Amino acid sequence: MKITKRAHSHGHGHGHGHGGSTRALAVTLGLTLGYSAVEAVMGLWTGSLALLADAGHMVTDSGALALSLVVARIGQRPRSRNMTYGYRRAEVLGALANAATMLGISLFILIEAFRRIQAPMSVQGDGLLYTAVLGLLLNLVSAVILSRGHAHDLNVRSALLHVLGDALGSVAAIAAGVCVKLGYPLADPVASLLISVVLGFGSVRLMREAADVLMEATPSEVDVAALERTILETPGVSAVHDLHVWALTPGEPMLTAHVVLTPAAHGTDVAKRVGDRLSYLHGLNHVTIQPEPPAPELIPLRRKKA
Repeated sequence: MKITKRAHSHGHGHGHGHGGSTRALAVTLGLTLGYSAVEAVMGLWTGSLALLADAGHMVTDSGALALSLVVARIGQRPRSRNMTYGYRRAEVLGALANAATMLGISLFILIEAFRRIQAPMSVQGDGLLYTAVLGLLLNLVSAVILSRGHAHDLNVRSALLHVLGDALGSVAAIAAGVCVKLGYPLADPVASLLISVVLGFGSVRLMREAADVLMEATPSEVDVAALERTILETPGVSAVHDLHVWALTPGEPMLTAHVVLTPAAHGTDVAKRVGDRLSYLHGLNHVTIQPEPPAPELIPLRRKKA
């Protein structure tokens, strides 16, 4: 007998979140793509390679944001017989692709930084500075739009990483513009070098988190030992085995387990009791419990202490 405990309000809440994330990604894509054109024009006018490089960076980020938007829309598709979990993990795949792209961009910036240190280029400081300040303001607006109410959406967080990368690029361009006006042209490649390191670490962290979800690793915020204790302390349970905890997407943990009943315990009642306790004590709303009668040949992983 298999008893599933599921909170009915869960799916409803996610529906709102995905609509909001799609709108946030669409607005951010428009801002990023539009400003990349402004940077390209100003880069040509001022002769600033830094602005041209950042414009290319923002065009790449626009592609990543477009991917995030497409993936978010795919994630809203209802489940089917072939996709019984739906398409939610498309977001994780998009996040993994975006993080990999961002890592490649950070390596490109690293290489370019070393090249510019060896061969500094003169630029028009005023145009560089004003354009970079405007770019920073737009990137901050985009970051605020993406960060509101989407903390658990890995796809949006990957897009946010790209936007923050653009913001750091704008900060570097501002510093470069100030230093160029003061007669220090090497400040631009040095700042780019630091930014590439920060973006690289952020990309690797996001890739690791996406890989954990795809490998169905236990979410970092879940204490499996505490879950086992809660199940074992439930009246009617003598042992638990085959306990699995994973996440369909970040912030959506799921649990399945087999529980061995005590003599005279009713499987349906015990399974419901276990699900209720896991929901109340640990916030798990996707729980599937398989009750089993006591059997001498069953060797459970964990038993209650005598």
